[in-house]
Order: sequence, then structure tokens, then C-alpha cells
Amino acid sequence: MRDLLGGKGANVAEMTRLGLPVPPGFTITTAACIAYLRDDRTLPPGLEEQVGEQVGRMEADAGKRLGDPGDPLLVSVRSGARDSMPGMMDTILNLGLNDASVDGLAEVTGNPRFAWDSYRRFIQMHADVVCEVPKHLFESALGAMKADRGAESDVDLTADDLRGLVDTYKAIFREHRGEDFPQDPRAQLDGSIRAVFESWENRRAYDYRRLHGIPHDLGTAVNVQRMVFGNTGDRSATGVAFTRNNVTGESGRPFGDFLVNAQGEDVVAGIRTPRPLEELESVLPDAFRELIDTMAMLERTYRDMQDVEFTIEDGRLYMLQTRSGKRSAFARVRIAVDLVDEGLVTEQEALRDLVDPSQVPQLLLPQLDAAAAGDALAHGVNASPGAAVGAIVLTADEAERRGDSGEPVILVRDETTPDDLHGMIAARGIMTARGGKTSHAAIVAVGMGRPAVCGVHDLEFGEGGSLRIAGQQFAAGDIIT
Repeated sequence: MRDLLGGKGANVAEMTRLGLPVPPGFTITTAACIAYLRDDRTLPPGLEEQVGEQVGRMEADAGKRLGDPGDPLLVSVRSGARDSMPGMMDTILNLGLNDASVDGLAEVTGNPRFAWDSYRRFIQMHADVVCEVPKHLFESALGAMKADRGAESDVDLTADDLRGLVDTYKAIFREHRGEDFPQDPRAQLDGSIRAVFESWENRRAYDYRRLHGIPHDLGTAVNVQRMVFGNTGDRSATGVAFTRNNVTGESGRPFGDFLVNAQGEDVVAGIRTPRPLEELESVLPDAFRELIDTMAMLERTYRDMQDVEFTIEDGRLYMLQTRSGKRSAFARVRIAVDLVDEGLVTEQEALRDLVDPSQVPQLLLPQLDAAAAGDALAHGVNASPGAAVGAIVLTADEAERRGDSGEPVILVRDETTPDDLHGMIAARGIMTARGGKTSHAAIVAVGMGRPAVCGVHDLEFGEGGSLRIAGQQFAAGDIIT
């Protein structure tokens, strides 16, 4: 089933079968992607009609129409290959919003800030993923708005601020595309499906498959689901969690990250530094307890440590994904031993399915000498274990150029994105000012055995390649540990 539905589609179907709270939707198979890429970017015969039928079923179930100006059905469009490739392909959220439906969403929910926040997110995602408008233009506009309003975070912006930001985003789109932002919800959906198919062949996905020995001819499935929202207010949240610590292998306590009043990309993209999962118990205790029980069930079902994505909308928990979690070499060994001791797997199954011989050298990762002289300059989240020494580089391309020539380098960024994968592969270590232990950068670093420290709040970037760490001035090329 995974070959056809992809890992995400197969696991969402299984969670639905188990009776877990999963947003309804449908999956377009990997076979459709393979046919699309093979046949000169032509959708397979009948696919558009089948998508229309499935959207109609979702509309009937929800009692809403896609993009309806009064009470719109909104959907997410997500990739899902057979093998987990965290962040390497594309996602579009809040699809179905336009100039009319955003007003309807604001009125029906009584929450205009939520509606305009969702619309500005959709414009940025659709413009970037489907229409290839550079996303840094939208990020710069958001940064300028926050600076003008004295807002520390996007959650501090008002509904009127976000409405103005939508106008700015649409102007950016018009300037770069020579046309207005698309308003037809079905055209939005068709373009998004094609874009997810195309993302199978983007550079970061290709580099990731090459790094992990994943065949290039598998294609990706596309998962279309009804949106659930973690950005409706203080009783909503979104997060990523592991059933066991993916760095140490420790069990028995929650491990993960979450953000209140946010959408999932905020956590995995490292846009904001999230809160540790255990704090969710005091914020939304009922949803927290349900999440912990659900994670335990999923680990028993799949008989392996799970990496789950969840959203809490107005206090109600929804499960968006589960998969076998990426883990460090040390965690891999400990988890395999513990699962045998707990009777979930046999020794033979653990050796066959849970131990990866290629990760064994990572057990010998260098560590700092605890007895050595010297003080830590700054602290962050221990996203991936190990130690590294190298020259500061500020871009993925520079990390690749210098790293491939044999020079040890440390990739230092405000945040890393999946587009930085080639630089992460070449670097000896990674440091970011934002993001947490469940960001895509952290999860990919763990899988590669690359030391990473995320969420270093004392890291600040200046002009011309300069930066400050805990108030001390550094520049590209300086050596750090």
C-alpha cells in the first residue's frame, strides 16, 4: 500500500481505520505522479474528473463548498512519497481562500484575525510553490510589517495588519507574474497538485534520495485533506512529537515541540522557536492527555518509535501524520533494545528492521572534552548530537563549495529550509538562530549524523556577512566550535 499511497497516505488511512481523529480527504497515487512526469507533464486521463468527484464528496460530508464565499471548505495539499523525506517536497495549506471567501471565513468564525492570517499564509505558499514567486519577498514584507508595528512575532499583528499584508502580498504576486493572484478554487487545487508532482524532481528531493539511497523512479502521492486550524487563538496549537527521544532513545516522557496559535509549517520550518511538548500539559491538558494516549497506541500498532504531526483546533486534537521517526545512531540502538525488552518486537525483527548498519560509525561521533578549558559562548537546542569545528559559512552554496574541497565548515543561518540540504550535507555542523528539535533541519541533521544546535537566541545577523554571537562580533570564515 505504501508504494501506491505513499507513506503519509498509507498511514493516514491506517489511523482512520483505527478510529483516530483524522481530517477527511483523499490520496492521489504515486502512479499518477509517475505518469505525469513520464508524459510531458500531462495529467493522466480521468484524474481531473476523479479529483472533482472526491472534492464533491468532501463538500457533501462537510456541508461546505470549496472556496464558498459564505462558509468555505478549505483543504491542504501535501506530498507523500513511499520513503519519508522530511521537508523535501511541497505543501500548500488553506487552499480555497480568495478575496470573497476570506470575508466569509471571518464572519462565520467571528475571528477576522484568523481568516486574514490564513489567507496571507495561503498566498505566500501558493505563490512560492505553484507560481515560483520568490518566498523571501513575502518574508521581507512580513518582517517590515512587524518592524513597523513593533511586533516581536507574527502573532502580535492585528486583523487589520494582516489584511494590509494580504494587499502587499497580492501586489508582490502581480508584479512578478503580471497577473492577479488566482481566485478560482479549483484552479488553485489543480495547480497545487501539479506542483506537488513537480516537487519530486526538485534539487533538495533529488539530493536527499541520493544521500539515503532512495530510488528516483518512485514518484510521490498527493494527499488532499480538509484543513484543521492551529491558528484560531489561544486554545489552538500545532506540533510535532516523537514517542521516544530521537536523539537519546529515552522513553517514558513526552518529546517534541509545539506552538500555540500557529500552523504546522511554523514548527517544522523553524520560523519560530517552539515550546517543549511537556508544556502543552499546562496549556491544553485534555488535548495533551489524548495526544499521549494516541502516541502510545501508534507505537504499539507500528511497533517502532513514531514521529507524529498534530493540530489542536479550539481544544480538539487532530492527527495529521505518523511515520517511523528519524533517529540518531545511539537512539537507534537503544530503541531497538528497549522494544525487544518490552516485547513489541523480537530480536530478529529488531536486527532486521530497526538497526541500520550504515549508522554504526555515527556511534563514534566526536564529542567535546568536558574537562577542557573554555566557556560556552552561547546555548541553544541540542537538535543533533556530536561536536564539530569549522569556518563559519552563511549560505548553503558556500558550504557546498568549500566543504566539497575538503575544508571543514559550519553552516550558520537564521533558520534553515529544505533548500539548504546540499549545504547541510557538505557542512561539519549546523547552527541556527531559530527553530527547535523537531524542525525539518533538526530531523534531517539527526538522520545524517550531523551535529546541530538550533534556537540560539544570542545569534544575530548584520550587514555584509557579519554576525554577533552573545554580543561578540564574528564574520564568515571565522573558526567556531
